[in-house]
Amino acid sequence: MTTMKSVRTGEQNKIDVVDAERPSPGPKDALVRIRACGICGTDTHFLHLGGVPFGPGGSMVPLPLGHEPAGEVVEVGAEVKGLKAGDRVVVNPQGAPSGIIGCGGALGGMSEYLLIEDAVVGRSVTVFPDTVPFDVAALNEPMAVARHCVNRSEAKPADKVVVFGAGPIGLGATIWLKLRGVEHVVVADVIPERLRTALAVGADAVIDSAAEDVTARLTELHGPAANALGQPRAGTDIYIDAAGAPAVFNTTVESAKWGAKLVMVAVQKKSDAVDLGGMLRSELTLIASQGYPTEIFEVTPELVEHQERFARLISHRVPFSEVERAFELAMTPGAAEKVVVTFEP
Repeated sequence: MTTMKSVRTGEQNKIDVVDAERPSPGPKDALVRIRACGICGTDTHFLHLGGVPFGPGGSMVPLPLGHEPAGEVVEVGAEVKGLKAGDRVVVNPQGAPSGIIGCGGALGGMSEYLLIEDAVVGRSVTVFPDTVPFDVAALNEPMAVARHCVNRSEAKPADKVVVFGAGPIGLGATIWLKLRGVEHVVVADVIPERLRTALAVGADAVIDSAAEDVTARLTELHGPAANALGQPRAGTDIYIDAAGAPAVFNTTVESAKWGAKLVMVAVQKKSDAVDLGGMLRSELTLIASQGYPTEIFEVTPELVEHQERFARLISHRVPFSEVERAFELAMTPGAAEKVVVTFEP
């Protein structure tokens, strides 16, 4: 048996690096050697739990991790079309018939090799050029999440937008908004380094929400307006929540003018502090954004074209030989923005 190294959940807040059987592709499959894989907040969520509650009586079972992989094809089945050994590919985690890769399915992308079941170009993988580093290509999946959020916002060039949260999804949304032609995009966060990155990728202004009055600053930046009761509010048209804190929702309610929109892309925690009733005062439209129904490979050409801009989102590149340190960085609040694990060729 030929083995490979693969990362799974272990005890709570720990990973296990295990020896697993290297997959052998069937006639409809492809085998990809992973060259880079990003770490997402979903990965750390599973680590906090110590697995997924799929065992008897809801007990935790280990979970293969990694849903942001990029790599090179090393073997293709006889019936696979449009792929060949040596092709560089990014993967659609939701395209695997055995379940979402790295998010509850049988396979994980934080492995030396990944089986692409029923490999179909444009559905399960897409090819990208060798001018793009693998670590940047590994941003494809989170940037598809950010793109769907912006698509859901239906932002127009004249709209004034604020993005709460300058993590990878918030910064990705900022880039997509600017590439969409939106004239004024503000980013709010509590970490100054993240705000500097926001300006570097194209934000028109930033707000340190730990030190500044967000509503007053938005009014200064986007002009004055009013809610449905005529009370003074900021002229912001679209609020994007890429942070997931109750304070973001309530700040939006306090700031929102009549007819504003709030797009919710961050994973939300249950909270009694959320002021739903306050939405009435502005007829605030709440729009949920989940995953990437169509965007997973729609983003790839622009990721290629604007790769240097997207590369700024990566704060740490950690070799697979130090994968435990990579996850420790990702799990330590404020220690890293975006961690990508790289694999030796």
